[in-house]
Amino acid sequence: MHQFTLADVVREHRRSRAHVTALVDGDHRLTYADLDERTDRLAHALLDAGAGPGERVLWLGVNSFRIIELLIACAKTGAMLCPANWRQSSDELKFVLDDLRPAVVVWESGPLDAALGPLRSGTTARWVCHNADDGYEAWLAEYPATPLGLDVDEDAPVLVLYTAAFDGRPHGAMLSQRALVSHSLVLGVVRQVEEGFVCLDSGPLFHIGTTMFALTTLVFGGTNVVLPTFDPELACRLIERERCQAAMLFPAMIAQLVKANADRRYDLSSLRAAPGDEAWNAMITPDTSPWGRSFVGYGQTEVAGMLTYHGLGTDGAGNVGRPSPLAQVRIVGPDDEEVPDGQVGEIVARGPHVFSGYFDRPELNAAKFRGGWHHTGDLGRREKDGTISFLGPKLRMIKSGGENVYPAEVERALTTHPDVEAVGVIGRPDPVWGQNVVAIVVLADGASVSEKDLIAHVRTQVASYKKPKTVIFAEELPRRGFTPDYDLLDARYGGGGYPGT
Repeated sequence: MHQFTLADVVREHRRSRAHVTALVDGDHRLTYADLDERTDRLAHALLDAGAGPGERVLWLGVNSFRIIELLIACAKTGAMLCPANWRQSSDELKFVLDDLRPAVVVWESGPLDAALGPLRSGTTARWVCHNADDGYEAWLAEYPATPLGLDVDEDAPVLVLYTAAFDGRPHGAMLSQRALVSHSLVLGVVRQVEEGFVCLDSGPLFHIGTTMFALTTLVFGGTNVVLPTFDPELACRLIERERCQAAMLFPAMIAQLVKANADRRYDLSSLRAAPGDEAWNAMITPDTSPWGRSFVGYGQTEVAGMLTYHGLGTDGAGNVGRPSPLAQVRIVGPDDEEVPDGQVGEIVARGPHVFSGYFDRPELNAAKFRGGWHHTGDLGRREKDGTISFLGPKLRMIKSGGENVYPAEVERALTTHPDVEAVGVIGRPDPVWGQNVVAIVVLADGASVSEKDLIAHVRTQVASYKKPKTVIFAEELPRRGFTPDYDLLDARYGGGGYPGT
């Protein structure tokens, strides 16, 4: 029996939607016929560079139509694409390179030159610069536009996204072709995607929140309009020019769009979005789909995006609605037995769009998939009416500007400073960003270091969005066993607003 992959999606679109625009990125406009032809060339190039079945391809750069090209080419060769967070520090990028061991790295010259310079000589990968005259396009042109004819398993992982460091280091979650296609079908139904759908890829494509909509648009034969990085003025122009119907927008991004279009010089009426304040509502068209009526839900990278949708259970008691039609969800206790409705336990799941495990983490995978169910690491409760409530991570997490920040990672970065003896990191509510990262620091005896210096030190260790906005110096750090007493720190220093609370 023939397997059905992302490559097959594009091949069929070439037959049935050859002249439909698949990708828009600046001056680049590709039809589905163009996309299939270019990814055939790219598949030959990847194989020649050693990126065959099970090998890895790493993307280092801002959003580009080439990320989607590379994903489809990997679907044709059996390799895996990892679009990495380009905003990471040099040390974090080195970790990804060492951990992933890619056969090919496609990178962007410019802002990343300084960070990548010392790293390039330490790998055996083929490095291809995507924005150089003699780089990506010249590489592509060397190969024929003929189908490979490889038989790739739909259960083979094709996308790797590094998750936040819930235990102090990131892990590459592997998503199969079947997972991405099946999740896209469900999201497309909930979002009511129809022929002619146009999506603005306004968030980072290394984030599942943007990727899941880009892939849904692809699967349904729509048009992806790629925004390199979020720029409210450019976003307004693209929404008007391309008649974009959807975009991944966080509250802070919406506020910037409203400000950029305060004089209403851009027509944003094609955008079907959830209602907001009066100014926003006057610019857009309210989205009446289940997603638009309530885009709340529970999800994570490991389930390819969304596991539950509030839009499928707005009449229920649970704050994240009902599970995806292609997922089973249980709430289990410490013994992994299902707990009665109304009791709190860990959310576990299985189904076609659950991930294939973490790359090169056999022990973690065994623990995560014990009993045949993916253990999410999050606490929830099934209500009496069958809907699900999400209560928060078993390990505390901060949500700042749509990004997950784990205190353990920030604490580890701070404790590498010689003047820091102890630290506890909390999230403080913020009306724009959701939460701000706040560090409570105890200095070593006789040490003296400023808040500014400690924040700068963290910035050298982790991505900038993870650094503390505020550092509070304390005489002691309250503890509960070997860990900080986060509840007491929250009470003393104004912490709160954690996801699920």
